[in-house]
Amino acid sequence: MTPHDLPDFPWDTLAPFGDRARRHPDGVVDLSVGTPVDPTPAVVREALVATADAPGYPLTAGNSALRGAVQQWVADRLHCTATVGVLPTIGSKELVAWLPTLLGLGPSDTVLFPELAYPTYDVGIRLAGAAGLRSDAVVAAGPGRPAAIWVNSPSNPTGRVLGVPHLRKVVAWARERGTVVVSDECYLELGWDVEPVSVLSDEVSDGDVTGLLAVHSLSKRSNLAGYRAGFVAGDPAIVGELLAVRKHAGMIVPEPVQAAMAAALGDTEHVREQRDRYALRRTALREALESAGFRIDHSEAGLYLWATRDEPCWDTVEWLADRGILVAPGEFYGPAGARHVRVALTATDERVAAAVKRLSA
Repeated sequence: MTPHDLPDFPWDTLAPFGDRARRHPDGVVDLSVGTPVDPTPAVVREALVATADAPGYPLTAGNSALRGAVQQWVADRLHCTATVGVLPTIGSKELVAWLPTLLGLGPSDTVLFPELAYPTYDVGIRLAGAAGLRSDAVVAAGPGRPAAIWVNSPSNPTGRVLGVPHLRKVVAWARERGTVVVSDECYLELGWDVEPVSVLSDEVSDGDVTGLLAVHSLSKRSNLAGYRAGFVAGDPAIVGELLAVRKHAGMIVPEPVQAAMAAALGDTEHVREQRDRYALRRTALREALESAGFRIDHSEAGLYLWATRDEPCWDTVEWLADRGILVAPGEFYGPAGARHVRVALTATDERVAAAVKRLSA
């Protein structure tokens, strides 16, 4: 694998439109990247500071307090009664990028991933030298036995939520073939019109997490993107394999961040407050976009609105940039996104209000 085998970094192609949007007299409203802008909760910052004196090496597996907090959260929030393996990660993106490699996949292996998908699924498959198959239908794999399948619910970019019947079918199909199911659930706590469900939920797994992994992030629910705080949970045997490789590679979450993660997982009040902020921004942006002639598809959960004017996505990006609003073109997430844009809810109330005003002009 060489850098030339990887796709161009998509955000680089958006730079000229960012320059265009920044020329607006009232400044840019950047709705292109889902990076949190609200304060990190005090309970988390206090935990980080309290453990800042950390001269020794942290545990790759996570300290006992963090492992316990993750396991309790999985049981309570994901409605999972099975015994799960848990492992902290340096944010969720690094795990997505390196998971195929950590699983030992290579040129003889195929990995399925969604038709519209976070680009890092494809990057991770390429880094491992495996073959990727972009499809929402498992039948696309034919009679083969894929090594792994990514599912993403709530979806980035569309906000689509996969229901229990769909997830059960995926799990049953995968188990017949010995395929590992990896569920990216980083937006699970941001359901709006429906309640997202985890692949580890007893409703989906029947209390058996064999062959199942769920990837989670604290970046969105707890405004911890700067901490790089995530984890994977699921089949204890697979998690054990990941731990063994990560020990060798030195992929370790710092001790103060582990303490911050445990505090964040143990507190629900800050999650509720942040959801309320996003709900207000979502309503304001959705109404403004629809009034400006956009149609919003899916978007029943997550931090984005999947919007279209039924034209090529770059035309829409340009139209919005002329109004000082920067969004992500749907093509970033696959060919099926060629006529949509992704609009993030992650801007301050003041900037959201500015976008609403410009869309209403």
